[in-house]
Amino acid sequence: MRNSFLNRFPALQSRDFAIFWGGQFISLIGSWMQMTTQPYLAFRLTGRPMDLGLVGVAATLPTLLLALPAGVLVEHVDKRKAVMALQAVMMAQALTMAYLSLSGKIQFWHILALSLVLGAANAVEITARQAMLIELVGKERLPNAIALQSTIFNAARVLGPSLVAPFLILIKENGEGWAFLANGISYLFVILGLAIARTPFRESAPPKSGDFLSDLRAGFRYILATPSISLLILMATLMGLFGFPFSQQIPAVARDVLAQIGDTTQSVALRNSALYTAQGVGALVSAFALASFNPTRKGMWLMLGQLAFVLGLIAISQTRNTPLALVWMVIIGWGMVTQLAMMNILIQLEVPNDLRGRVFSTYLWGLQGVAPFGSFIVGWMAQNWSVSAAALVGGVLCLIVVGSVHLSAPFLRRAD
Repeated sequence: MRNSFLNRFPALQSRDFAIFWGGQFISLIGSWMQMTTQPYLAFRLTGRPMDLGLVGVAATLPTLLLALPAGVLVEHVDKRKAVMALQAVMMAQALTMAYLSLSGKIQFWHILALSLVLGAANAVEITARQAMLIELVGKERLPNAIALQSTIFNAARVLGPSLVAPFLILIKENGEGWAFLANGISYLFVILGLAIARTPFRESAPPKSGDFLSDLRAGFRYILATPSISLLILMATLMGLFGFPFSQQIPAVARDVLAQIGDTTQSVALRNSALYTAQGVGALVSAFALASFNPTRKGMWLMLGQLAFVLGLIAISQTRNTPLALVWMVIIGWGMVTQLAMMNILIQLEVPNDLRGRVFSTYLWGLQGVAPFGSFIVGWMAQNWSVSAAALVGGVLCLIVVGSVHLSAPFLRRAD
């Protein structure tokens, strides 16, 4: 039984990856508790959909500025130690949010400022962590490690929002603060896990050229000379601009789009948590299937995930019924994770080790670096038109992007 399990999930044969994976799972549950609670708190303080967009801008703006230099930096440092240090910064951010909320001193500008801090840490940590995976498991088991990472991320996406509901519903005053505190404590598990784990597949860092711009240009030249990589980054950029920022509007969907007669603060909070959880369920189904079966024809699965996401986005723009909205959120979650996992795997399998940090940081810059503009655009549309109009416009634009790329570059659909 044990051998069968390890054969299905070969990355877990690595003791070091298994230790890191377990600690990160606990930490991610806390992170999703905060990611669910923070926009809810911001919306409770101001009541403006535009402000949800501003929180998204603050959280992702550092990626625009830091992701590309981070790609060069992480290739010349110990990635395990870098991830540990950045996780400690995130823990401090969560504990500060907890203190301000529990003391009743929290204001909207605090949320924006601390979102910038978290975004800056994330901008470097994500690149370092993704580049570290191959050092834990080796190239052969890397696709399974990526899929397993996606699995715990999305399992936490289900568990985190579910655990938030009791804090928001049962604790009448400052329930958000206890959720932030739980997140702060959860970072200890991943930090301790990394302190125990080692990186047996780590290669010596490439020699520094002494010229940051030369290193950066080398990464760009590789991307432009490799059509599959450049098109994947292009699609990630445009989806990150028009599609993915809609998730920040879930509190507005819960309160305004799905409003019911006799709504209370508790009923809106429960509906908000349910929407996040439904999205997480779809994401978890996708992640577990990818980790278990390691599908071939990854390019075809990429396209299917993109279509599911954009069609779900268009459908939810026309929905006013909560149970049906939950179904669409499951489909959106499945589509989002399927496409992101396929893009990540296709990029990491093709990129040579000495360019991995630079290429992945460019992908991250495309995916999240433009997100401040997307958050502002979607937030503006939700504020001035309606939340449903923002979903419809974003979905249609993403459909045009996906259709155009796959029609003009059919080799992407055939990628393995």
